[in-house]
Amino acid sequence: MREKIYNRAAAVAYARKWALGRNPAYYNFQNIGGDCTNFASQCIYAGAGVMNYTPDVGWYYRSLYDRAAAWTGVEYLYRFLVNNESVGPYAHEVTRDEVLPGDIVQLGRSNGEFFHTPVIIAVNPVILTAAHTYDALNKPLSAYNYDILRFLHIDGVRTW
Repeated sequence: MREKIYNRAAAVAYARKWALGRNPAYYNFQNIGGDCTNFASQCIYAGAGVMNYTPDVGWYYRSLYDRAAAWTGVEYLYRFLVNNESVGPYAHEVTRDEVLPGDIVQLGRSNGEFFHTPVIIAVNPVILTAAHTYDALNKPLSAYNYDILRFLHIDGVRTW
C-alpha cells in the first residue's frame, strides 16, 4: 500500500464550486435525511481521489443504492476516517487551532449526537465553511447553532 498527500486545494475548490449547487453525478439526499455528509464526502474524494469499496465499513459512492453508510452518515464518516487503516483517506481529531482548509468539522448536541458535517474552506482569521442541506459558502463556524464540535484533520490517503 502506498501513501499520497491529500490534495487540500482540490477539496476546497470542489467545495467552492458545488456548495450552492448539486453535482449531477451524485444523488441529492436533502429530502431523505440531509445532504451535508454526502457533500463533505464529495469534497474529501476530490482531494483524495480514492474510494474504499470494503463492504459494510468502507467509504464509497456508486449510486443511491450502491454506497457505503460512511459516504452519507455523520457518525459513519467519522468512524471510517479515524479508524481507516486501508485504502482511502484517513484522519484524526484535532483542536480548532490545528485544522486546515479541506478538513471537516462535525457539529453536535450536548447529548453527544453529531448532526452536521461542514467542510472547512478557510481558517484565517476565522473558520469559514461550505455545506449542503442548508447550503452555505463562506459561512463562519460561529454562525452555526451547536453544543459541541469535533474537528477532523485529513492526514493523508492510502492507495494500492
